[in-house]
Amino acid sequence: MRPSAELAAFAARIGHSFARPELLVEALTHPSLASPGRRSNQRLEFLGDRVLGLVVAEALLAGDSGAAEGQLAPRLNALVRQEACADVARAVGLGAVLKLGRSEMQSGGRRKEAILADAMEAVIAAVYLDAGFAAARELVLRLWGERIARAGSSARDAKTELQEWTQARGLGLPAYAVVARTGADHAPRFTVEVRLADGMAARAEAGSRRAAEQAAAAALLARLGAAG
Repeated sequence: MRPSAELAAFAARIGHSFARPELLVEALTHPSLASPGRRSNQRLEFLGDRVLGLVVAEALLAGDSGAAEGQLAPRLNALVRQEACADVARAVGLGAVLKLGRSEMQSGGRRKEAILADAMEAVIAAVYLDAGFAAARELVLRLWGERIARAGSSARDAKTELQEWTQARGLGLPAYAVVARTGADHAPRFTVEVRLADGMAARAEAGSRRAAEQAAAAALLARLGAAG
C-alpha cells in the first residue's frame, strides 16, 4: 500500500516514513468513519497513550534528577493531558488529514480537541507498531521536546504550581469545576472554582474555561502563600 500524497506529506512533517502506511491510515480514522472492513483509531489511541506516558516519564526523570515524585507527577499530567496532545496535533497539521464521517466533519471535527488528542496518541502507537519503541520515543521527544524542557523550569503555570504544592503535601490533585457561565455564545464568561481535598477553595472569572482555571489556581496559590 502506497500512502497518498497528503499522508506522505504528513508523515514527513512528523519525521517518520511508514513501512506499513495502513497503520497511519488507521491512526487517522475516527470512529465516525469506521466500518466492518475499516477499523477506527480507538485501539491505537489506547496503546499510544501508554507509550506517550512512558516516554515523557522517562524524559522527566532524566531531565531533573532532583525532582520528587510529587513534583514529577503533575508535570507528567500536564504533558500528556488532552490539551497538550491536541496542541501538538495542531502544530503538525493533523486535523487536515483526519478521516471523518460526514456528520463529524460538518460539526467541525477537524478542530475538536478530543478528536485531535486521540488521533495524536494513535499516531504514536502507529509509529511504535511500525518501527518499534525507539522510533516512537524519537517521535515523542521531537514533538514534545520543548514542552518537556519547559516542564521543569521555574516558569510553570499556576495550575501546575498548585498541583505540585498539593501533591507535595499529600492533598492529591486540585478539583476544578465551572460554577457559572454567562454572556453570549460568541463572548462567554466562565466562573471556575478550584477546591482542595482539605476544603480550601478559590474562584475566578475569565473569557475561557482554561483561563478561568489558571486564574482560580493563581488566586488559591496567593491565599496559600505558595506563589513562586
